[in-house]
Amino acid sequence: MAKIKIDDKEYDTDKLSADAKKQIAALQVVDGEIRRLQVQLGIAQTARSVHAELLKAALA
Repeated sequence: MAKIKIDDKEYDTDKLSADAKKQIAALQVVDGEIRRLQVQLGIAQTARSVHAELLKAALA
């Protein structure tokens, strides 16, 4: 009997419809993809910062 909280209301996942369970699974996939993209963005921002500093050094 797992619980999920949506908009400050708690739901028993065992009692949800198949469609609601499908939407929860889809949200979990999307949330995982967002986390993955945030990590990728952090990597890209770090690389950009390094390249900007290297460019400044090359121009000096």
